[in-house]
Amino acid sequence: MKIGILCYPTYGGSGVVATELGIELAARGHEVHFISYSMPMRLNVSFSDNISFHKVEMSSYPLFDFPLYSIALASKIVEVAKFNGLDLVHAHYAIPHATSAYLAREIIKEEVLSKRKGNSNIKIITTLHGTDITLTGLEISFLPTLRFSIKQSDGVTAVSEFLKTKTQSQYDINKDIRVIPNFINLSIYKKVINKETECLKEKLTKNSEKILVHTSNFRPLKRVDDVIRIFKKVNDEIPSKLLLIGDGPERSKCEYLAKDLGVDDKVKFYGEQESFMEILSIADLFLMPSQSESFGLSALEAMACGVPVVSSNAGGLPELNLHGETGYIAEIGDVDKMADYATRLLGDHKRYKIFSENALERATNLFSAEKIIPEYENYYEEVLGK
Repeated sequence: MKIGILCYPTYGGSGVVATELGIELAARGHEVHFISYSMPMRLNVSFSDNISFHKVEMSSYPLFDFPLYSIALASKIVEVAKFNGLDLVHAHYAIPHATSAYLAREIIKEEVLSKRKGNSNIKIITTLHGTDITLTGLEISFLPTLRFSIKQSDGVTAVSEFLKTKTQSQYDINKDIRVIPNFINLSIYKKVINKETECLKEKLTKNSEKILVHTSNFRPLKRVDDVIRIFKKVNDEIPSKLLLIGDGPERSKCEYLAKDLGVDDKVKFYGEQESFMEILSIADLFLMPSQSESFGLSALEAMACGVPVVSSNAGGLPELNLHGETGYIAEIGDVDKMADYATRLLGDHKRYKIFSENALERATNLFSAEKIIPEYENYYEEVLGK
């Protein structure tokens, strides 16, 4: 099967999932073509004859105040489809990828009809990841186009039941949406115990301090300031360290907050990291107090390392993190309750061990690449067969 994958190349969850999906599909013998404005961050694999990257080139023209990426992307899709015989285009994060895919398909149809040769039956599958539906897509300047693009897709998937329901209700869409959750490669996301991780833990902690971790894009919806407030309350009861992975507009605010709360010597900001398995391998607890979270990929990565999660009840998080089994869930903004849950769990060795084992088991049995990738393959075949 020849598949074109449209995605953002950044650290965001949609780009990570799209890239990992393409890598897994290529490993299973499919021909995968990534199309974006720069190389996806996770596409740092050794050479594979089944993976190609096609850069969308942007032209500068005085008449245009803003770059016309959607149009340039559509043209690049047409080009890649024409020269590589794509069977389908998989658009990750609806804006603008689903719209560009639709435009490209219509161009291809017109060219095939006029020349009477080529494949005009290219299918479009759109995967909804979260804020493309719950935030960006609701902007009045995007909503009609987004609704139309979803309806015109040959297949639509969502990463959680929450997001499926939200899409159908907010956009008045009766179209069938298949829920295929996010996944992880368990050969990569696993707890590592070796000399390096032991040295890292000794370097970061004193007197058996607990290690709490959070990773995100530091945007307001992630409520990273709540992470620091939770940590302050936990550290008052149990000596701890907080390790923060990621970067974004809220980082400076959070650095000032840590100083104001008197825990700046206990909070480490590491910025964006391509791989942080070493940190998750020494972590005791993962914090995710998000205001909006359609799935919670970073929480899943922690669970795969046997790290329990304390999270909010936002969006699809309750579908991943089971309250009282793999971690705890509290209302959005309830810093006191999350801190109480964290303190109780970290202070109860027997309960912690059970939660850790449950987290690993759930990640392994329900969200491994071995389980989820075949779901995508079967859906591809289903859509191509329509």
